[in-house]
Amino acid sequence: MANGARDGRPTMVSLARDLGVSRQTISNVLNNPDIVNERTRARVLAAIEETGYRPSAIGRALRTQRSMTIGLRLYRAVDGINGAIMDRFTHSLTESAQLHGYRLTLLSAEDAPTEVESLEALHHVSAIDAAVLTDTFLDDPRPATLAARGLPFVAFGRPWGDPDAPHAWVDVDGRAGTLAATTHLRQRGHTRIGFVGVDASGVSADRREGWAAGMADSGVDAGGLQVLLAHDFARDGAEAAAVLRERGATALVCASDSLALGAVGVFRNESADIPVIGFDDTPVASAVGISSVAQPVEEAAERIIAILLGLLAGDPPQRVLLEPTLVLRSLENFAS
Repeated sequence: MANGARDGRPTMVSLARDLGVSRQTISNVLNNPDIVNERTRARVLAAIEETGYRPSAIGRALRTQRSMTIGLRLYRAVDGINGAIMDRFTHSLTESAQLHGYRLTLLSAEDAPTEVESLEALHHVSAIDAAVLTDTFLDDPRPATLAARGLPFVAFGRPWGDPDAPHAWVDVDGRAGTLAATTHLRQRGHTRIGFVGVDASGVSADRREGWAAGMADSGVDAGGLQVLLAHDFARDGAEAAAVLRERGATALVCASDSLALGAVGVFRNESADIPVIGFDDTPVASAVGISSVAQPVEEAAERIIAILLGLLAGDPPQRVLLEPTLVLRSLENFAS
C-alpha cells in the first residue's frame, strides 16, 4: 500500500484511498465499529495492521474535544517491597491506556486534598479527561469530591466504610485470598493459625475477614491469635510473629509480604516448607520462597481503563471484584 505522509507513515487519507473507502469509514471502524459492515470492517482492520497506521493524537483530540489524557497520582516508596505491586499496576495501566490512544499524566501530592485539587485543576484546563484513584482508605473523601466536581474517575480499591457509594471501582477480593491461605494451612493440619495485619486499614480488615472465616469452624478461639499493627514493615511482622508464637500459633497468614518476610524468621524450623503466607506476591516473596496471594493487577488495570472509557462515553459506573490466586512456595532458599 502507498504511504501518504512525508515521513513515510500512513495517513487516514492514504489508507482510505488505497482501500477505496471514505475517510469517514476509516473513522467509523476506529470509533464506531458497530455501524460498519463486517466485511468492510475486517478489510480496514487488516490494512491498519499491515501498514501500522495510528490515528493522529492531535486530530483525535480536536475531533473529540478531549485531551486523551488520564491523571494518576504517584506515591512515595515506603519499604521497597509492597511498592512493586503499584509499579506493575502503573505499567499495565499505561499500556492499556496507550492501546486506546490515551496517555497518563503523573502527579505527586502530599495528601488526599492536595491530590484532589491537583486533579481538578488539570481537568479545569482540559489537561486531563479523567483520573484513576489508588490506595483507597476508610472514609476516603476523594471519590465524593471528584464526583461533585464533575471529574470522571475509577478507583483501584473499594469505597471502604461506604459500600453503597455510587462511583466506579475495581478491586481484588482480599477476603477470598486469605480464606484460601487459611484453608490451605488447615488442610496441612494446622488449627492454631494466627493473623498479622494493619490496624485501621480497610484493605487489611478485608484480608482479616478471610482468615476469620477460615478459622470459624476450627474449634479454636481465634481472638488471641491476631495482631494488628500500626505499620506495615518487616520488623513489625517479626515482632508480631514472636507474640503469636508465644500464644501457641503454629502457622501465620499475613496481610502483606512485608509482614510475612519478618515472620518467616520466627517460624523457621527444620522444614523448608514454613507455614507463613503473605499477600501481594511481590518479587521479594518470590525470591525468598514465601508463599503468598497474587493480585491480578494487570487485569485490574485493563478493566479500569475499559470502565473509564465507558464513563467518558456515557455508560453507568461499574464495580468489579477480581479473584486473587494462592501461590505456594518452599523456603529452601531462605538464608539462615
